[in-house]
Amino acid sequence: MTSHLPGWLEPLVRLLDSVEAEHLAPRFPHPPAEATPAAVLMVFSDGAGDDGRDVLLTERAATLRNHARQISFPGGKQDPTDRDAEHTALREAHEEVGLDPEEVIVFGELPTLWLPPSNHAVTPVLAYWPDPRRLEPRSPAEVEQVLQTPLERLLDPRRRYSVVHPSGWTGPAFDIGTDVPLWGFTAGIISRVFERVGWERPWDASRTIPLPE
Repeated sequence: MTSHLPGWLEPLVRLLDSVEAEHLAPRFPHPPAEATPAAVLMVFSDGAGDDGRDVLLTERAATLRNHARQISFPGGKQDPTDRDAEHTALREAHEEVGLDPEEVIVFGELPTLWLPPSNHAVTPVLAYWPDPRRLEPRSPAEVEQVLQTPLERLLDPRRRYSVVHPSGWTGPAFDIGTDVPLWGFTAGIISRVFERVGWERPWDASRTIPLPE
């Protein structure tokens, strides 16, 4: 299966043999037994436009009960009929943004991580999208907009900073050109994965910005 992947994804493939939950979520690595199973799709492509390599993100609808208006990967909680985390991630991506499961090549999963605010046990599923196309929200009640985000934008040190939550929590964030920054659970995964595969460029983590309302 990995023979169908571009060479630039090879560091991610190698990461799967060694990465542990503590590497990606040092504060809350392991979900409690009562956490709700969920999955997200972390899908990479060579870009549907002129911006090169990208990763698929969404801005969640403002009316959602949990994580409203946050930038996230497509995904959601596991349905009783889902076979596994891969099935959940692909089904949710199809329902939310119209990405057909047949369009992507799944090449692995990261460790299941705990998302405390909604008490979800989230498994990130990694995939490659060989023939990307422009996507639009298929479920407006869940997705405000689809963000096919260039990796260059995520790797640019000038677009990186830390956000400070009103609770005092501080974490990595990315300016991806939206009204709200990419922060929280999704930003943490991206930041730590990129660091471990050697993609990260030095950035000023001491530059902090209050989290917008």
